[in-house]
Amino acid sequence: MNHASSFSQDVSPAITRRDGRLFRSGQPYRILAGALHYFRVHPDYWEDRLRRLAAMGANTVDTYVAWNFHERTEGEPQFDGWRDLESFIRLAGDVGLDVYLRPSPYICAEWSNGGLPFWLTGRVSALRTSDPEYLAAVDRWYDELIPRIVPLQAAFGGPVVAVQIENEYGSFGSDHTYLEHQRDALRSRGIVELLTTADGITPDMLTHGSVAGALPTFTFGTGVATAQELRRPEDALVCSELWGGWFDHWGEPHHVRSAESMIGTVDELLAAGGSVSIYMAHGGTNFGLWNGANHDGALQPTITSYDSDAPIGEDGSLNAKFEALRTAFAPFHAIELPQRPEPAPVQAAQSVPLQPVTSLRDFAETLPMTGASTPMPQTFEQLGVEDGIVVYQAQVDVPADATIDIDTLHDRATVFIDDERVGTLERDGRLSLSLPGGARRALLTLIVESLGRINYGPRTGEGKGIMRGVRINGRRFVHGWTHRALPRDGVPSAGAWEAADAVASADVTAKSAADDGRVAGVARAAIDVETPADAWLAFPGGNKAMVWLNGFLLGRYWKVGPQQTLYAPAPLWRSGANEIIVLDTDGLGATVDVRERPEFGLTEEFVGS
Repeated sequence: MNHASSFSQDVSPAITRRDGRLFRSGQPYRILAGALHYFRVHPDYWEDRLRRLAAMGANTVDTYVAWNFHERTEGEPQFDGWRDLESFIRLAGDVGLDVYLRPSPYICAEWSNGGLPFWLTGRVSALRTSDPEYLAAVDRWYDELIPRIVPLQAAFGGPVVAVQIENEYGSFGSDHTYLEHQRDALRSRGIVELLTTADGITPDMLTHGSVAGALPTFTFGTGVATAQELRRPEDALVCSELWGGWFDHWGEPHHVRSAESMIGTVDELLAAGGSVSIYMAHGGTNFGLWNGANHDGALQPTITSYDSDAPIGEDGSLNAKFEALRTAFAPFHAIELPQRPEPAPVQAAQSVPLQPVTSLRDFAETLPMTGASTPMPQTFEQLGVEDGIVVYQAQVDVPADATIDIDTLHDRATVFIDDERVGTLERDGRLSLSLPGGARRALLTLIVESLGRINYGPRTGEGKGIMRGVRINGRRFVHGWTHRALPRDGVPSAGAWEAADAVASADVTAKSAADDGRVAGVARAAIDVETPADAWLAFPGGNKAMVWLNGFLLGRYWKVGPQQTLYAPAPLWRSGANEIIVLDTDGLGATVDVRERPEFGLTEEFVGS
């Protein structure tokens, strides 16, 4: 089958390579790129952020394509609204930027599941290999995606000048047949522009991540000299990810990198004749539950913010790194760089009360049932649940003194015996309890939350929920489970419950108090805004929650930090009353604070290798 549609294959790519250099229109050329992911930026701000990138001196925008963002339900890919990739690419061209496209199937990017759909990883174990079932799914996806990209290539008058085959494959696998398949899948569907791979700066990574017909590029923080040693003489020196900052996990410091450190590496690369993409130039936000996670002895969920201490901040603000890059890139432009855009307006600070609406235990009962009763608890994947919360319930005979073990819990469970909260389990923990009044038959309720799907390494694709079973006293399995799930993109509907001012707070507290006495459950607040503008939301005294603004899931806060505020961009606000809904599993605060600037918590300097 000829996937190249009606476009002639007798065309030339915009950028070519020979004798260790890149060329464009017969002249030596540098790619000066910055990473900016359309799926992490509200579409109303795409143009603003692209213009800031151009003002920084970039000639190219670098973006991944997150497969799971587009095909959340198998067989139902979406390319409209926030998912209108073609509009983003055209907009980049209108701004004067080329596009370096890094499509699926796998992107890492600290994004949920590394960009792979949960429905695929739930049934295929041999990910990123030539496994027939995996390749069939990738091919179906590419049949949807690539024909949209073909007419947007520079060869046909569009802005796309380079396309990446896979992402850091040399640190993951060794299936060369798979890499060849990915290369051929792009070429056979009509991609004629420069093909690349991207890998870390070790010989092993370069060997296993490279494939004939694609330019090997590097990812590093400070490895220019090493990359020069590894580069073949005929290949141009390209760093497709120069880490000017770093991402954060919950419970760790906020990572920063000084402008002096970053620009030192950039200047060294440019002096060596190299091309560069700053990762990230503008990080944006892991809105909703799209944050990924790592695993290094324990699960390490990524925070909602993806600011990454980038030159262009999460809210579009410009910093010293922006100025340093503008100075470094300016000599490579024949005309003066665009002026720096003005800062976006922000809302004035205010604080409003956060009113409890229902307890965590009662909230669990409002969620819709998912599937039939089953002998063993089902995983998120078996239930068709992408992320969020699943409530597991079963009748159980509980001894007076007992332990509850959840065998392979992914990731966190709040445990109730009847209406009494008895504790919280993290991953494969054990909960010991002593029941007043002795042994009894009771309803066991486990409110299980996915904290982020692993995006890097051998655990990529790992499932969520209760993976094996629940045991009493380490031996007896609990059987006969029902399941409830928070609907995808769902919001706890405060309007469906009794008005907040009619709820007796003592009743809410009695049903939802955690061990330290703080109230867990759902609360709401109303924020009046005259003119919509950017804001940062803080939840003093809150513990661990999901937050919705006017029905849109902003992300999470967690008292372990480092992130202290959630970015709430202007397009999500409306003039007049705005509704905040908070679902805190561990204990609500008393207020919602609107702040004029972000707070990322304690910092730690990062340089990278």
